[in-house]
Amino acid sequence: MVPPPDGDYAGANTAEGDGALNSLHPNARGAARDNTALGFHTLYSDTTGSNNTATGANALLNNNGNFNTATGSGALFHNTTDSNTADGYQALYENKTGSGNVAIGAQALNSNTQGLGNVAVGANVLSFVGASTLGANVTGNFNTAVGWLALSGNITGSDNIAVGVEAGKLSTGDSNIDIGHPGVAGESHTIRIGGAPFAGPQTACYIAGISGQTASGGAAVYINSDGKLGTSNSSIRFKDAIKPMDKASEAILALKPVTFHYKKELDPKTIPQFGLVAEDVAKVNP
Repeated sequence: MVPPPDGDYAGANTAEGDGALNSLHPNARGAARDNTALGFHTLYSDTTGSNNTATGANALLNNNGNFNTATGSGALFHNTTDSNTADGYQALYENKTGSGNVAIGAQALNSNTQGLGNVAVGANVLSFVGASTLGANVTGNFNTAVGWLALSGNITGSDNIAVGVEAGKLSTGDSNIDIGHPGVAGESHTIRIGGAPFAGPQTACYIAGISGQTASGGAAVYINSDGKLGTSNSSIRFKDAIKPMDKASEAILALKPVTFHYKKELDPKTIPQFGLVAEDVAKVNP
């Protein structure tokens, strides 16, 4: 405000600091309302935006949007739109037209200019965890990044989830989930868990709620040496070097396929099944 009064401003606005709410006329009524600006040049350009809170030098400096919260020097510096939350040095610094973003941590979502609904979370404590999460994002939407440099290389990808130090930092595609893994450039619709190169690959995997459970009508799941999960395909177009089994088929012919249904506690619908009994297989091919 010019001049900067001390106390109750028109429109329930509060300003404290050199240049805070500088562009708002001290007697303005009905335009910008319910704003709080604390710090050098906070909400400096605001003339029509309402319900904003800016704390820290140059926070929300160019703002004319509504319902924004910026805490930290340069947070939401270029913002002109609505409903963003930035907590940390230069968090959402370049944001101009993006809405509904949440950035917590130094330079989190720093380069985002128009992406919507992104979440970057971390805590600037000692190890700088959370700094630069989604730092390069420009137009990507609905991404969630938690951890130092998580999704830091993402520029235009959308609907990604990254959790962990440097998780998804190489990811540039869409709809990826990277947990403790840097991701793969250009990859989309892929889930990668574990294997962060700086920490070394995991050597064991434990997942609760699977052992002893039965999914009727399901297919066998196989795991290759890279940890990729998949099911087998019987079509000839997937196979090479096809030849008769000869004597190798004797063990198979000795097996006794049966029909059955699982006990009700395993499969309440008692869907008819066919297959082999493990104990019988062990007798033929231990």
